Amino acid sequence: MVSRVRVWLNRTYAENVFFMDQLRSNPHSRPVEIHATHGDPDSPVLAAADTADLEPEGLSPAAYVEFALDQCQRRGIDVFVPRLHQATIAAHREEFRAVGTALLAPPARAVHVFEDKVTAYQAVEALGVPVPPYYRVRDADQLLAAVEELEAGGHKACFKPAAGAGGVGFRVVTRTPFSLSHLNGFPSPYVPLDLVLQALRDAGEAVDWLVMPRLEQPEVSVDCLVAPDGRVRMAVGRTKNGRRRGFTLNPAWIEPARRLAEGFGLHYLSNIQFRMYGDDPVLMDVNTRPAGGLHQLALCGLNAPWAAVQLALGEDPGDLLPAPLGADYTVVSGPRAVRPVSLPHQRPDVPAVARPFPLAPTPGVRPHSADSPLTV
Repeated sequence: MVSRVRVWLNRTYAENVFFMDQLRSNPHSRPVEIHATHGDPDSPVLAAADTADLEPEGLSPAAYVEFALDQCQRRGIDVFVPRLHQATIAAHREEFRAVGTALLAPPARAVHVFEDKVTAYQAVEALGVPVPPYYRVRDADQLLAAVEELEAGGHKACFKPAAGAGGVGFRVVTRTPFSLSHLNGFPSPYVPLDLVLQALRDAGEAVDWLVMPRLEQPEVSVDCLVAPDGRVRMAVGRTKNGRRRGFTLNPAWIEPARRLAEGFGLHYLSNIQFRMYGDDPVLMDVNTRPAGGLHQLALCGLNAPWAAVQLALGEDPGDLLPAPLGADYTVVSGPRAVRPVSLPHQRPDVPAVARPFPLAPTPGVRPHSADSPLTV
């Protein structure tokens, strides 16, 4: 009988419901049970999981590691895919291995490099991968100087936090004065420079922003799968140009991504993003985790989540090569279930276990024992 694989995803993005779908539909028809934890009881990943818990709030990274080790031991987790506190968890890889859990995450040193975008750009430049001009700014005067230098070169300036994920805090600087035109239509990322400078001066505290030229499309996100021995098993680019999406194996994008994945030891799944600076592709960002759009590679016949789990288990999935590349497509949203009742939720045929952290009851919902399965 084929053994079951138990996988845990912690506080992950909503799009990773598709990651979970691909694990269950793996080409070997191997049974997969998924445990999910989150701080938001309405996250769809909790509803999609076989077992689910709310995460305790306010834990330090060190305390979270203790929580995670307890979850892995009590839940019998084979493979843990951490997003929250990824670097701290990766630094305790041997402790997780001691309780029988493999971490699907790069080494802590690789994660640390890319936690700060300025440090990351410096490291990437040393490896010979092109990056756009960039400036670290702390106050209004530094911001103004960086914007003026970029504008003198014919570029639009933009800024974002030096440490952060996704598009949180991204803004494009404009010289257009604030007017009703900024209040028409949908909110945009454009912010008048004079308002930003005034806000910085009024705040009286330092910021930590990366200022750079606004890069042009196409945007190419290269999804990489790297074995623990450092060998790249998959590198496929997903292109984005307006609404249109597609795939590419163009060396202009793939080769620098492979160089980064190998050079920094980005084991398992990572996502390396490029955009255009003039006529040349340059690095935009590196994510040391699976991308939310990773499941789109299914259009190329690839199941990257399952191959990554195989590598974590010490199995060999071989090289993942799209044959052929999928057709162009677009992305639309769709409904996913959320939990209709308070957690903890256990699939009826998966035994529930005792919980060390109490959950606050949801108003209007009868409390359930942590040992009692909830009906859907």
